[in-house]
Amino acid sequence: MCNNYAVTVSWAEYLKAFSTEGLSVDPDLAAPNLAPEQSLWPTDRAPVIRATSPGSVELVRMRWGFAPPGPKAGPIINFRSENRTFTHGRCLAPADCFFEYTGSRAPKTRWRISSSDGSWFALAALWRRGSTDDPDSFSLLTTAPGPDIAPIHNRQVAIIHKSLWRDWLDPAIPSCKLLHPSPAGSLKVEIMSGAEPVQGRLF
Repeated sequence: MCNNYAVTVSWAEYLKAFSTEGLSVDPDLAAPNLAPEQSLWPTDRAPVIRATSPGSVELVRMRWGFAPPGPKAGPIINFRSENRTFTHGRCLAPADCFFEYTGSRAPKTRWRISSSDGSWFALAALWRRGSTDDPDSFSLLTTAPGPDIAPIHNRQVAIIHKSLWRDWLDPAIPSCKLLHPSPAGSLKVEIMSGAEPVQGRLF
């Protein structure tokens, strides 16, 4: 279960990616406040990309985690994708990397997972509309782990390649065609010591 990730993407980088993938943004939209987020946790507000119309997107901030299903439950931050069809509420959560933890006792081992080419990416997510007193929220979708993640975890967040962003944001395209484990070699997995990766410890 992913409960920690980072995103430091600038507005200019978003606009460049949108243009490259043929996604339009309201030209009158002012640049949002995008302070670098080195460590996002459940219930934090994070940038989310969602469609406003076919081929058009907006970048908004939402709370990470759907409302708890009961009084003693926590927010729903991850959502299994297998055997489900997502026909509405699809969105993308940009990220530089995400973190996983191993070990049964504290302090647990922290792993940093990033793109093998060093680029930022987008996680498949769902969003739900809030109310006056409750902001819009999102939850990350998960799949079985790809070969890079399997040595440390039995699940992974689903990554949507940039070339498939338009497809993911189009509810007419079956979600099962887009949600897959990451292919071997596409992710870099580093063991962390304090705030920095430890060199030489990769899977």
